[in-house]
Amino acid sequence: MIAYSTLGVNDMDRSIRFYDAVFAPLGAVREPTSPTWTGYTRAGDRGKFFLTRPWDRAEATSGNGAMLAFLADDRAAVDAFHAAALAQGGVCEGPPGVREGMNPVFYAAYVRDPDGNKLCAFVRK
Repeated sequence: MIAYSTLGVNDMDRSIRFYDAVFAPLGAVREPTSPTWTGYTRAGDRGKFFLTRPWDRAEATSGNGAMLAFLADDRAAVDAFHAAALAQGGVCEGPPGVREGMNPVFYAAYVRDPDGNKLCAFVRK
């Protein structure tokens, strides 16, 4: 249903380093970039993910209650996503683990990127 999503960023180079690292375990790769946007995609996925400088040139801010979740192949990929995020200046919002009450089992990790955007990597296994 979602064709693409965007997150506003304030420092494109810093964000590229962060997202290159956290998307590697999830199999996503960076597409060509420009000074104002950077795209990522994964083989077989129709949706795309973009980092962008806000169109109005104001400071990018995170949304309260907004979060993007990315499907991982396995628990090891969730763990690697979380570790990469922390190594690149991200903040833990929930360490990798099973989230109770979900069926099938929901294994997830939550982080914030350097601009404060909340992200999740998860697998249902």
